[in-house]
Amino acid sequence: MTNEIKRRRFVGAGSGIALATAVGGLVQAPGARAADTGAGAGRLAEATDAIGAQTAGVTVAPADPRYPDLTSGMNQRWQARPDKIVLPRTTAEVVTAVREAVAAGKRLSVCSGGHCFEDFVFNADVKINIKLSLMNQVTFDTSMNAFCVGGGATLLDVYEALYEGWGVTIPGGICHSVGVGGHITGGGFGNLSRQYGLTVDHLHAVEVVVVAADGSVRSVIAARDSADARLRDLFWAHTGGGGGSFGIVTRFWFRTPGATGGPETLLPKAPSQIFLTLANWPWEKVTLDGFSRLVTYWGQWLERNNTAGTTAGSLYSWLLLNHRDSGSLGAVVQLDASLPDAATVLSDFLAGMDQALGLSSTTRRSSGVVDSAYTTTRLLPWLRGTRYIGAISPTQLDPTTRSIHKSSHLRTATPQRQIDAMYRNLTSTDGPSALTGIVLSASGGRIASVSPTATAVAQRDAIMKTNFESLWYDTKDDAKNIAWVRNAFRDVYADTGGVPVPNGVTDGCYINYPDGDLSDPAFNASAVSWHDLYWKGNYARLQRIKRDWDPRDVFRHRQSVRL
Repeated sequence: MTNEIKRRRFVGAGSGIALATAVGGLVQAPGARAADTGAGAGRLAEATDAIGAQTAGVTVAPADPRYPDLTSGMNQRWQARPDKIVLPRTTAEVVTAVREAVAAGKRLSVCSGGHCFEDFVFNADVKINIKLSLMNQVTFDTSMNAFCVGGGATLLDVYEALYEGWGVTIPGGICHSVGVGGHITGGGFGNLSRQYGLTVDHLHAVEVVVVAADGSVRSVIAARDSADARLRDLFWAHTGGGGGSFGIVTRFWFRTPGATGGPETLLPKAPSQIFLTLANWPWEKVTLDGFSRLVTYWGQWLERNNTAGTTAGSLYSWLLLNHRDSGSLGAVVQLDASLPDAATVLSDFLAGMDQALGLSSTTRRSSGVVDSAYTTTRLLPWLRGTRYIGAISPTQLDPTTRSIHKSSHLRTATPQRQIDAMYRNLTSTDGPSALTGIVLSASGGRIASVSPTATAVAQRDAIMKTNFESLWYDTKDDAKNIAWVRNAFRDVYADTGGVPVPNGVTDGCYINYPDGDLSDPAFNASAVSWHDLYWKGNYARLQRIKRDWDPRDVFRHRQSVRL
């Protein structure tokens, strides 16, 4: 294993806002489906212990020894001191917790996986935090003819249950411990997304705890095919509108639109085997010209190979542009090994990256793929490969780091001026953390086959995402690392006010990599507001749904949809 792969954490893949629209619960009993299940809906899914007795949720107060573990997420920059943390087991218990918060006028927040990059879940205003980790079941609901996923489930929970039980999957992110709640509602993506689309492209329904204008609290089921237009709107808002704006989703149901038959045919088949390549190029061998050619080649390859349903259009790649102090640049590439000419497509792609850097060398063949001295390819069963890629970096799942992240969508290969700015910042001498850099992740393929208004995800024709990031451990290093990310982002997008405004090249930001600076004129000097950077023209509909379903603005944070 290379030094690069030991060091990197690939947070880009699984970075989801694990907050207020998390989901949870057990499946409904057959025949129990209703469009509006009312305040007692959770009784259909009451948790039981081994002998069948009802098991209640948990409440943790400040004196409880568990309290310190439950007042922050993965990003240790953000801390809360709530009056209590509620860990429900059923939808009914979520309804009760929300009703109590509303009646007392107390600010609430919700956590599923705890990966929120910003302070949307953990901040000084939060008095009641609802943590959904005990609601992590993954089952098949015969009454809905769809897979039901609980709000406290992590991505690994979902992958293992769906694959081992039925041989299917959803195209979610790399990071194992990301909670499905924020990941899905932000339009989650991952290594199978160019092949199968976004997670929300396979979402069928959500159960949401909502608060009416009179303060009453209930749960409703909103589906893609709901007869009621208001419910269809509520469903749509959860296909990329982000967490924390409309209610608390207590259950997700998944079924690919148009799919028929038994459970094994209702979601994408997971690959039997995948090619998984890890690349590592020492920084001392990288010149400015080589760096420029690599970033250009990577983006232009995605432009040329963007057709859904093709082998090249299914290849997924992360380009890891680490700060020079880390010692190396890297890449992660995944491809379904069963696709036509998969080994040749992958070999050609890898050779192109080496050649762009001017580092072509003697090659070797492994698992049918031609590798160089800088790339290593393994042929692995899909689930094993998924577990492996999520676990090879110790910092990816490290709950003790502090971090800052900024994102962009690009519709074309990275322009030369932006590449020059990247190189300038990645080779700076200001000494940021070794866990600092810019991650480029592939988009396009099947993602682009869906209309930008069919779901709340507006950036459907982007070919890549970027994640400007730094992770560190000590509070004394906050200023230095935050400054590096802010300065690099502002430099790269200097032509458009320091942010990636939607135009022919850039296309705004990714809500699952939230960035509080976008709301601050000191960092966003463009004429484009933070919400239009996230949602573009879809924001007006999100606002209308917000007014309809959360008129009291109970579910809010610094960048929630505004009334």
